[in-house]
Amino acid sequence: MSAPARLAVLASGRGSNLQAITAAIAAGQLDAQVVAVLSDKPDAPALQQVTAEQRWARSPKDFADRAAFDAALGDALAGFAPDWVVCAGYMRILGQAFVERFDGRLVNIHPSLLPLYKGLHTHARALEAGDAAHGASVHFVVPELDAGTVLAQARVPVLAGDTPETLAQRVLAVEHPLLIASLQWLVSGRVAERHGQLVVDGHPLFSPLRLDSAGKLNR
Repeated sequence: MSAPARLAVLASGRGSNLQAITAAIAAGQLDAQVVAVLSDKPDAPALQQVTAEQRWARSPKDFADRAAFDAALGDALAGFAPDWVVCAGYMRILGQAFVERFDGRLVNIHPSLLPLYKGLHTHARALEAGDAAHGASVHFVVPELDAGTVLAQARVPVLAGDTPETLAQRVLAVEHPLLIASLQWLVSGRVAERHGQLVVDGHPLFSPLRLDSAGKLNR
């Protein structure tokens, strides 16, 4: 039996996605262990979910420039020897050198149906566009913001009278199961990214996996 996959989580806030990961591990739904939580916010609540030895947090203001911070973050991350690095509410853009250092094992969850609405304010932008559906995506990280290969998506309807806040709550409800289902496929080795192409069970897949109502991913 292989050892549980080693997950490192980058987080800037309260860590609700991190809580979902640890709950799935505790329930035996995810064959993994969280070996570290790293943050650009030394007071991020997410850090309290792991032991002092599993935490790393520094303010970017304490470094000469973005590259210096990214280098320190990368060195700390490498020290934890993760199999997968999960950006879960990490609000800082990662530089090219950092992304390339962990290429192919760095994933992010984003609150939109990528390639729509990269960046911030995704819910308001979906409403302004009059979209009938919105959702969340798990994607591999590349140097360009929110532009990596999309692994999986979950869709929610946009309802009459929705506000950015009500739509955000509906998306958040599918974010957690989407992330857990995606990590299940990743740690099992069933899914990977090769040269910008999603590969599932050894074969190229030309559209993201989809989360169903049972919280499972399907082609």
